[in-house]
Amino acid sequence: MWICPKCGREFKRINQGHYCGKAPKTVLEYIDSQPIETHPHLTELMIILQNSVPCVNERILWSMPYYEKEGKSISFSACKKHISFYVGVEAIGKFALELNEFVTKKNAIYFPYDKALPTKLIENIVKWCLS
Repeated sequence: MWICPKCGREFKRINQGHYCGKAPKTVLEYIDSQPIETHPHLTELMIILQNSVPCVNERILWSMPYYEKEGKSISFSACKKHISFYVGVEAIGKFALELNEFVTKKNAIYFPYDKALPTKLIENIVKWCLS
């Protein structure tokens, strides 16, 4: 059991990532709450998600950006060294050859901050997942 020294919440894992206090209400608030060096990648990913599929519903769910359309969803979260992009096992299988230079685990793709985002690949994944 681990207790956060800032907010006093209890967690099963030591140093578990979480928000101390109030969760953000919008994706822009979420991005603003992250370290400044992550903002360019997070903003670019947000714009790709907004522009790839018309009428996608954007909101915060589980304290992270969440996009859904007609029962299908994807989300992302900022980590220390990468963005975790949650697209599902099926999408990772479908785009496996194009994702070979990125770490993938279960239902997530890790996009490191020290590399440019593969915008066309992300756009194709988003369209495949949400269309």
